[in-house]
Amino acid sequence: MGADRRAERKQPQRQEKKKLHRSFGLQALLGVVLVLAGLLGLVYAGVATLTSMFLFGWLLLIGGLVGLAQAVQSRRSNHFWLAVVVAAVNLAAGFVILRRPEASAEALTMFAALLFLTSGVFRLVGSLVVRGPNFGLFLIQGAFGILLGILILWEWPGSSLYVIGTFFSLALLFDGLSLVAVGMGGRRILGLVREDTVSGPDTADTAKRSEADQEQSNS
Repeated sequence: MGADRRAERKQPQRQEKKKLHRSFGLQALLGVVLVLAGLLGLVYAGVATLTSMFLFGWLLLIGGLVGLAQAVQSRRSNHFWLAVVVAAVNLAAGFVILRRPEASAEALTMFAALLFLTSGVFRLVGSLVVRGPNFGLFLIQGAFGILLGILILWEWPGSSLYVIGTFFSLALLFDGLSLVAVGMGGRRILGLVREDTVSGPDTADTAKRSEADQEQSNS
């Protein structure tokens, strides 16, 4: 009787463990796919650039359509026209990116280079002025940002053929590596966890026996 109850209690634990094991395995598999996509994108950076621009354009289009639908549903609110303007800007930007992906990649590359330059200058100046505990780290980050921005601008617009694709591929690669690490680590931890075993008789049987012993002692 007690063994059957213990087996019934272990059954949900086994099922939950199998589900976790399967989910961690799928997570690791997705990470492998992302790693392969990132490596392929690094090899074919030009194709990755165009692919990322098309994805960005479609995301803007879909976001604009969704925002326009939500604005129409809430047309009696005070933010109706603001929502319409934001949706229209998203639709226009998505249409332009899909129509001219090369020119859009050039504009985004210029924006990324200016962003690297400005952030590098701010970090470099801030590290020299503050001189905090992370002075060396901020100094290196600032110098690296300035150098990267200058290198991108030096070869612009030719750099627009591979800069966006390289960044996109690196993001896929690192995200995939993190998913693989989490998935494999989770499966390893589940392999070390053993099912809870109950030593001794069942709790209900123990309670009944204690009550019977107490009645006998009272009598």
